[in-house]
Amino acid sequence: MAHRGASGLVDELARTLLGAPLPLSVRCWDGSESVVDGAPTLVVRNRRALRRLVFAPGELGLARAYVSGDLDVEGDLYAALSFPDDLPARPELRLDRRALVRLAGPLLRLRVPGPPPAPPAEEARLRGLRHSLRRDRSAISHHYDVGNDFYRLLLGPSLVYSCAYFPGPGATLEAAQEAKLDLVCRKLGVEPGMRLLDVGCGWGSLALHAASRYGVSVVGVTISGAQADLARRRVTEAGLADRVEIRLQDYREVDDGPFDAIASVGMAEHVGHDQLPAYAARLHALLAPGGRLLNHAIARGPAAGPDRPDPGSFLTRYVFPDGELQPVATHVRVLEEAGFEVVDVEALRRHYALTCRAWVRNLEENWEEAVRESSPGRARVWRLYLAGSALAFERHRVGVNQVLAVRPGGEDRLPLRRPDRSRPR
Repeated sequence: MAHRGASGLVDELARTLLGAPLPLSVRCWDGSESVVDGAPTLVVRNRRALRRLVFAPGELGLARAYVSGDLDVEGDLYAALSFPDDLPARPELRLDRRALVRLAGPLLRLRVPGPPPAPPAEEARLRGLRHSLRRDRSAISHHYDVGNDFYRLLLGPSLVYSCAYFPGPGATLEAAQEAKLDLVCRKLGVEPGMRLLDVGCGWGSLALHAASRYGVSVVGVTISGAQADLARRRVTEAGLADRVEIRLQDYREVDDGPFDAIASVGMAEHVGHDQLPAYAARLHALLAPGGRLLNHAIARGPAAGPDRPDPGSFLTRYVFPDGELQPVATHVRVLEEAGFEVVDVEALRRHYALTCRAWVRNLEENWEEAVRESSPGRARVWRLYLAGSALAFERHRVGVNQVLAVRPGGEDRLPLRRPDRSRPR
């Protein structure tokens, strides 16, 4: 059914881009609307939203419109993000010349044409050689140096920014994050007197847990200045400065091994496909013979091949610039080629879906404060990213895995059977 005004143009754009009607209600700045019973409402606040789609007709244009506030969603955000999965095929979102000619009349009548709108300030702009030390620091800063107080609101008191481990569907996020930290420590078999290297230590939560609960000495490294500052304060406040050292340092610059155990939780996604062999070799060199490595990373499906950052994707421009996801088989192969023995792989996909939904709830419940601590655009980036991530984990588009590996040559301390993982120690 055709609609007058801007909502009619939105309908035409949807049919052109999707090859199907838009299964959402639409309300536009000119008062026109179309209603789909029971569906969320796409709110087009101004002409600039459509201009963004004309100049970047796809995911990037939609992302820029949403982050800037030119486009919004009223109702169930998860339902609004889900409809592409119900299309016969995921379309390539683009406008060819014939489509633009056909839409020229409505665009002109609504005075949509104009100069390309400037991207929102939250869009990443990196320079230099990809995965150089300098550019990696800029990429990490873009994602993590957005305000420690913002992350407290998002993540909760645990300040753990990786997949939680839920004992059951009714467990709290805090209990699930404590269970995950304990799971990592038990898999690594850490004991008093050992040295643990925490690669990408974030705000120090794993380091604090390992030092306080297991009596180990921990070196945590991060290239986020904001993370390092807060992690050091937390260590001091916990009275653990004699056991935990937090460094503002790239893992490639660590030179004081060997360590008895190494944890890399949510860090390998930043390394890049071409750098994974060097990453694995470096960790192998830093680990004592017989020591264990836990590599915890988000993974993509094996059929898609190596991931390369898509310059037009929302995740590349706004969330994880230069981030790359690899199949779990790639991580296993690279670790084995570096000399590790892979002894265990555990998939936590369903746990990450629950984690992302918990983070979205935290953000929405503290929305006004989150906006004050960052920016309206930044809060919208995280809401869109985490809701979309929850759906991606639920619908098997991505997974997350813990790969436990051992550097051969030392005392074989592995138990003959997997330890009980049902509850923290």
